[in-house]
Amino acid sequence: MNIQEHTLQLIESAVLILVLLFIRVMLKRTVRNFAKKIERLEHRTGLIMKHVDFGIFFFMVLGLILIWGVDFRNLGLAMSSVFAVIGIAFFAQWSILSNVTSGVIMFFTFPYKIGDYIKIHDKEMPLEGIIEDIKTFHIILHTKDNEIVTYPNSMMLQKGVSIVNVEEFYEQQHELDKNKEGLPHE
Repeated sequence: MNIQEHTLQLIESAVLILVLLFIRVMLKRTVRNFAKKIERLEHRTGLIMKHVDFGIFFFMVLGLILIWGVDFRNLGLAMSSVFAVIGIAFFAQWSILSNVTSGVIMFFTFPYKIGDYIKIHDKEMPLEGIIEDIKTFHIILHTKDNEIVTYPNSMMLQKGVSIVNVEEFYEQQHELDKNKEGLPHE
């Protein structure tokens, strides 16, 4: 293998990697600054960072494939086969994809944060509780009845949600704890 024959591809590959790494650093800095500004928790920011890393890796692989001269006819055939399989898998698991997308959207636009007491206005199953955690796929709520409920991110964007006074929740929890103290133990 003669390096001089592939000098252009090596330079283009190096430039692509450097540009994408620069974009990655800038995106991560922007996300961190945004998270500090709106007071998001560090592990929530970490989830978004993983999404940024995945996107940069995807573009790097795609760019390197194009730079090193993969035949577009073969690439088109391979990519269409891969996307057909992925498309069928995503169609079967559409809710997973929509929950991940909703999780990213909620990071930047969701007016609620961990520790807020919320009420979800759902006709079929109204729900209220404290947001204990916001994951990639769902939100974890702690209800008045001391239940831990996971609620899909995509549903949070589709339903009306309001913030309720958190002191009421803690008063009710304190009352429940006092009632448990009065029970005889085995």
